[in-house]
Amino acid sequence: MGAGAPLFQRGRRLLDVWFEEAGSGAPVVLLHSSAADARMWDPLWPELAARFRVVRLDFRGFGRSPWAAQEPYTDAGDVADVLDGLGVREAAVVGASHGGRVALEVATARPDLVGRLVLLAAGMGLPPTPELRAFGQAEDAFIEAGDVEGAVRLNVDTWLGPEAGEAERIWVAEMQRTAFELQLAADPEPTAGHLPIDLAAITAPAVVVSGAHDLPYFQDTARTIAAGLASAELVELAWAGHLPSIERPGEVTRLLLDRLGDLSG
Repeated sequence: MGAGAPLFQRGRRLLDVWFEEAGSGAPVVLLHSSAADARMWDPLWPELAARFRVVRLDFRGFGRSPWAAQEPYTDAGDVADVLDGLGVREAAVVGASHGGRVALEVATARPDLVGRLVLLAAGMGLPPTPELRAFGQAEDAFIEAGDVEGAVRLNVDTWLGPEAGEAERIWVAEMQRTAFELQLAADPEPTAGHLPIDLAAITAPAVVVSGAHDLPYFQDTARTIAAGLASAELVELAWAGHLPSIERPGEVTRLLLDRLGDLSG
């Protein structure tokens, strides 16, 4: 759909992707981690929607989006399709972990669409380090043994930092469990790909956030991203693990309002 397409109602689907929008003003897009889904933005949603036109979506195989496709697809392509369908010409894109990688892919492929980036513990497809490889092997072992709950616990223990309480652990477990159930039920399994990332080609100013309690892999990735972008601010949160917007949502909301506040002027 092109820029002139009508807006969709709250909580609708475009293709196989669930999305939601609220508020008015400058567009801000929220892209979730693969340890969660669009619900991870719930605590930030009201304040952001009071200042901006906010859009969030569930990637295929997460939350309210089924994991189904008749042909190969990319999450970055789905994001661009949703924004084009909503008539968004330029947006600030906030991405957490996998969502940060997708944000960088969109910014590379569609620089016209991304006017600002905020990357929270973002990935970008660097070769896995030993600790990340060990995590992947342990997760695969749980799944191959049919122990979804073991895989869920592993993800919760790995990705949440010390600021997360029991409520946050239960919440992330619910989102991660939903993702496993959707993805394990897919038959045939869809072909999901990635678009290339070229940091040197991205002109949008960026805030690159990393957590001191995150895996070294993601701390190194944050430094790599910040060094490779033309305009980037590196913010290191001493208290944060991999999911700072879940661990301290109020503080991350303030960070976003501070860094994006000029958009609403």
